[in-house]
Amino acid sequence: MIETNDLSKQFNDYWAVDGVTLNVKEGQILALLGQNGAGKTTTIRMITALLSPTRGWARVAGYDVATQGQDLRMSVGVLTEQHGLYMRMTAYEYLDFFGQAYSLSPQVRKQRSDYLLEYFGLQHAAKRRVGEYSKGMKQKLALARALIHEPPVLLLDEPTSAMDPESAQLVRNEIERLRSSKRTIVLCTHNLNEAESLADAVAIIYKGKVLEQGMLTELKDKVLGNPEFEVKFAKPWNGDALKPIDGVDITSRSETSLKVRVKRPQETNPILLSSLTLQGASIMALQESTRTLEQAYLKVMSDAQGGAINAQQI
Repeated sequence: MIETNDLSKQFNDYWAVDGVTLNVKEGQILALLGQNGAGKTTTIRMITALLSPTRGWARVAGYDVATQGQDLRMSVGVLTEQHGLYMRMTAYEYLDFFGQAYSLSPQVRKQRSDYLLEYFGLQHAAKRRVGEYSKGMKQKLALARALIHEPPVLLLDEPTSAMDPESAQLVRNEIERLRSSKRTIVLCTHNLNEAESLADAVAIIYKGKVLEQGMLTELKDKVLGNPEFEVKFAKPWNGDALKPIDGVDITSRSETSLKVRVKRPQETNPILLSSLTLQGASIMALQESTRTLEQAYLKVMSDAQGGAINAQQI
């Protein structure tokens, strides 16, 4: 649904985006991650045919960004960080205006506007001017605008910023629903927990280049290494007694627990548990240690910058 190859954009002597290659399938959510200024917004602008690539190409919903921009924009819904709301319009007028821009009939415009205003809890304020809305209400109206023409592709830049927790959860639920309806979504966010809960695939951009990309689980395995498991014992056991097992590396041990990093858990864990039991260990639990997208992201960024990076730099 979204394909780019060597997509690049140069401003004077500066390459804002340099060689971005992506492939996002129908019904898939891609989280595009990176620091401010990394090239995410410029990439989105090229994908939506608002900027012409200096090098490379991109196709969205089958349309070429360089030669079929008008058709492409009719197939894409965009939520930008700067909403561009018309403050003197009411919400009804605003959605109706964009419905006309997308050539929707009066009946469809009203039907879609009623549904979206009701869904996002804005029906009570539908006849108020947008300039009177709170930040969260404006964010929800901007998302409703992106959805007014039911596009097959959505590009969302910080979709839950400025929202209270309940409204943010509503939007996340809507994104999940849109995925199930075969829509393809690119999500730019600094909220890594949100990205992890929603995304199927991740691409991490730094200084205009994609450092890592792939399906979420595969990317974590690649960046963070083999998964780690902790075995907890019901009573003290001497972990030094464990005989070497191929594909099992002990990372820490105590009398009541043993942490190991394993290759091919489905094959190796049963062998590990059997070996521990035969050697007298009283096993109470085996659980996988949590590995988050945030850990993978920080590791990638730290490697790129040649040193430690903390969450404040995301």
